[in-house]
Amino acid sequence: MCLGIPGRIIETSTSPTGLKMGSVSFSGIVKDVCLEYVPEAAVGDHVIVPVGVALNTLDEAEAMQILMDLGEMDRLAEAALSD
Repeated sequence: MCLGIPGRIIETSTSPTGLKMGSVSFSGIVKDVCLEYVPEAAVGDHVIVPVGVALNTLDEAEAMQILMDLGEMDRLAEAALSD
């Protein structure tokens, strides 16, 4: 199983092989991502990205909720380790 992280598309392009690509920001860390499976995705949209390929789009509220939930999971894991 792979964890999909939400990110915001800041730029789109086409690869030399014709694939739709994008620069996606994950809380300030920018990665190149294949957008071929989300052809409707545009600059400013949020996408879920497991292993470098965007699989679906989501609105900003959903993206922020997922990021908050992941942060809470991290805090709970740290608390469990300190017990």
